[in-house]
Amino acid sequence: MKIAVIGSNGQLGTDLMKVLRDGHEVTGLVHKDFEVTDLKACQILKDLRPDAIINTAAFHKTDLCEDEPLRTFSVNAVGAKNVATVAKEIDAVDVFISTDYVFDGMKREPYTEDDIPRPINTYGISKLSGELLTQLAPKHYVVRIASVFGAAGASGKGGNFVETMISKAKKGEQINVIDDMWMSPTYTRDAASAIRKMLEMELPAGTYHAANKGFCSWFEFTNAIFDLLGMKPSLTAISSNQFPTKAMRPVFSALNSTRLPGQGIALRDWKDALRDYLAEKGYSIQS
Repeated sequence: MKIAVIGSNGQLGTDLMKVLRDGHEVTGLVHKDFEVTDLKACQILKDLRPDAIINTAAFHKTDLCEDEPLRTFSVNAVGAKNVATVAKEIDAVDVFISTDYVFDGMKREPYTEDDIPRPINTYGISKLSGELLTQLAPKHYVVRIASVFGAAGASGKGGNFVETMISKAKKGEQINVIDDMWMSPTYTRDAASAIRKMLEMELPAGTYHAANKGFCSWFEFTNAIFDLLGMKPSLTAISSNQFPTKAMRPVFSALNSTRLPGQGIALRDWKDALRDYLAEKGYSIQS
């Protein structure tokens, strides 16, 4: 299968390239040579003639999205429309990577693919718009993930949450982490493997959740990191009220995958995924 990965140097994009190269012809496209917001630039996809296009491009600095809505929608919505337009023209599968932030967090239990999105910030609204525009391509997958961590780190964010916590601990800093917001951590290697299987199995078009199984608060996630590494930093649980942000965030945005398991694709528990991530990064894991 010929596959084009847009944003191939990001956290998920990097793992997609690794996972897909064995058995498929994969082309990576990065921002410096491909602008997803420009329909003319997207014509390069016609030249490549891929069987599938995986669009990981996103403007995901949540607070900055509130200040720059035009840029946010240009990448997350218009970009999605451009890719869908080309995918339809060349009869390719369009895979759009979305987020748990399309939900408002009021359900207080994990969201399934059948729940109605109600985003509460500009980033979430733009990604929901991207989801809807992706449906212009008859062959499409909207794949929602959340709170990602991968070996490559997030482009534009300087790493990821796991590495930030480890860095603070090594520096002996006081670490304050929110304990009243819950999510489903996603190891990008696992999400990439799930997407590969989806394409190979030619699953029906639609929306799928591909976060790791289970959920936790950010404080619980942080504790798990330090427990696996045998670190004992100065760590304090705080409420989200003590850490105000420009963009509203859903209090409970955990994702539950109901469709992939039915197709024989089951993502493992986030704790097991975190252990493997730390091993991949070369950390010494406590038994």
